[in-house]
Amino acid sequence: MLAQGMDATATAKEVPLTKKLREGMRMASSRPDNMIVLPGTESTSTPELEAPDGLTDIPLLLIEIYLRSGEQDPHAIIECKRIAGGNTDLCRQYVINGIDRFRDGKYSGTHNTAFMVGYVLIGTVDAAACGINRHLAYRHRADEHLAPSTLINEPWVRESKHQRNAHGPIELHHAFLPFAGDSRPS
Repeated sequence: MLAQGMDATATAKEVPLTKKLREGMRMASSRPDNMIVLPGTESTSTPELEAPDGLTDIPLLLIEIYLRSGEQDPHAIIECKRIAGGNTDLCRQYVINGIDRFRDGKYSGTHNTAFMVGYVLIGTVDAAACGINRHLAYRHRADEHLAPSTLINEPWVRESKHQRNAHGPIELHHAFLPFAGDSRPS
């Protein structure tokens, strides 16, 4: 259950949902000395860009990596999208404005792992994953389909692999968060 009392329909807005998720992640963090959940930040896909070409939803700074390498840029990015398996527009947006931003290097261009959250507004987690896979197949990208996670044995977690031109392939881990009363993990 993600957000009781929030507008949990296909018209729900992504930004308030993401703010609520970010707030929950901060409250749930038992070791704030291990990870910092940052606010959404502007990002540039290449160092030579003067103006940002993206806005990340939930960047994470891992203290151990910072102390070891001095790297101050986010070490992990979570991109959040609204999704409903029967809504082809939301499935398309999940791919184009989510998966493809990682695939094209706009987000996490130098990382080989990243994360997405799908707010399941209507229907089930399985229907959401199937809708995304249908869109990927329609775009002749069936080899990039979302599959059950090999790391986390939960019905609401999926993973996918995507080839990129620079920095090698990227693996995305997808968490589908259903709304109370509207959907259940299946």
